Amino acid sequence: MQLSIVIPALNEEGNISELIASLHEVVPSICPQYEVIVIDGGSVDKTREMARMLNTTVIVQKQHGYGGALREGFEAARGDYILTLDGDLSHSPNFIPQMWSACKEAEVVVASRYIRGGSAHMPLLRRLLSRILNKFFAVGLSLPLKDISSGFRLYRSSLLRDLQLGSTRFDILQEIIVKCYAQGWKIAEVPFHYLPRKSGHSHVRLLKFGLAYLRTFRRMWGLRNSIRSADYDYRAFDSRIPLQRYWQRCRYKIVCDMSRGARSTLDIGCGSSRILSGLDNGIGLDIQMTKLRFIRSYGKPLVNAAINALPFKDNAFDCVVCSEVIEHIPSNSKPFQEMSRVLQKGGKLILGTPDYGSLWWRVIERLYDVFAPGGYAEEHITRYTRRSLTEVMEQLGFAVERVRYIGRSEMILSLRKK
Repeated sequence: MQLSIVIPALNEEGNISELIASLHEVVPSICPQYEVIVIDGGSVDKTREMARMLNTTVIVQKQHGYGGALREGFEAARGDYILTLDGDLSHSPNFIPQMWSACKEAEVVVASRYIRGGSAHMPLLRRLLSRILNKFFAVGLSLPLKDISSGFRLYRSSLLRDLQLGSTRFDILQEIIVKCYAQGWKIAEVPFHYLPRKSGHSHVRLLKFGLAYLRTFRRMWGLRNSIRSADYDYRAFDSRIPLQRYWQRCRYKIVCDMSRGARSTLDIGCGSSRILSGLDNGIGLDIQMTKLRFIRSYGKPLVNAAINALPFKDNAFDCVVCSEVIEHIPSNSKPFQEMSRVLQKGGKLILGTPDYGSLWWRVIERLYDVFAPGGYAEEHITRYTRRSLTEVMEQLGFAVERVRYIGRSEMILSLRKK
């Protein structure tokens, strides 16, 4: 099964037959293997009967609300891709081929009313409230998207299985988008002309569902501003918090300057930091696949592996970067031995970590906890000082060539393998 089409419906007897018939005309030309699933939310008209007559699977909804309808549809879907659209003909099936084409470059495709080329034919008040809602979520959660509330979407089904969704109303649309973006999946918006429903009454009540939207925003804000979000490091480079922005940009400049001229550079624990994008001939390695997904746009080779077992031959690189990693792992020599193994003799190791011998760092760490809750500082389990780290590296055959500091707190060592 290539495509599952999920349609939440409630009292749509005036629209459902025309919608499904149109789907059966349009979809086979782009995707021969498909299924149509109607999730009926307790209709008191002939919605279910009419849908069953048109070669569809009808599921009587058990979970609550629009969010429950989508979750039941996702569970029942068998396709590699899942398309969701409303049952009121406001989402034209004729637009599906454009969405299907866009899925080659993104894991989530959104039919967007608010990007250039899109439009929305709806009452002025509803359009105004929809605009405010989308702006509120996009700006408040730092999402580069315009239409976060559109229900006309195409998903790669495998990514939906990994999402734990809790919303029951229309706010599930925002929850899905935020969680997909936080896991590093690509989201594409294609311009779409939203039409008014052909018959019946709208089930959307923006003001009534306002509290649900606010609760979801609060939960998603916590996710977006924690290290669980794939673009956490990337966003910090342009953070609204001056200290965080200063820190990221200083680290970027120092590491890129130290590594300049290398023929091959391995960035261990690259995360979604901008550093990898600035490295000559760089390869990124990280244990978190979500981070690697997000930085695909850098165009650099990426490897999903752990620091204790680097999947490279001996002497593979003349420069190795390991910035803000060693404080997150237990203190032992294995990671350093692995760095040394893949580094050529005479090669350069750039090692960055907080200096816990610095009073300044202890103060800044407290500030970091206040202004960036959920950040990396909460995960530091090994606390190096400049002296202790130097001793470890000298015992492993490295010579310290240069030490730079950020805010008298974070030390970045340039070491040479003897």
